[in-house]
Amino acid sequence: MEQKFKLWLEFEEVDPENWDIENEFCNIHVDLEDGRHYGLNVWTYNFLQTAIDQEKKSGDNLNGLYQKPPDLFVKELTRECIERTIEDLLKIDDLEKVLNPSIYDKRYQN
Repeated sequence: MEQKFKLWLEFEEVDPENWDIENEFCNIHVDLEDGRHYGLNVWTYNFLQTAIDQEKKSGDNLNGLYQKPPDLFVKELTRECIERTIEDLLKIDDLEKVLNPSIYDKRYQN
């Protein structure tokens, strides 16, 4: 059974004309009809290298020796890409089971 959901995408709300869809990160919220609410940190594949390069310059994370990963990597930050991704993940199982359990916001439980 396909689960219906509502997406809030940071890049649509904050300066939507000024996002690099292939090399950026953002936050998203996923609200399911059953009341479950998820908050995810999403990076594009290219942003991983950008984060490493930034930390080499800043000295953070032992000069980019390691990264604390986001909740999800995607090819690009577009509504279509993220909707398709969430739909596919929900077909596999609950988001907190296929991703990091911390993405589920228990404050919104029924």
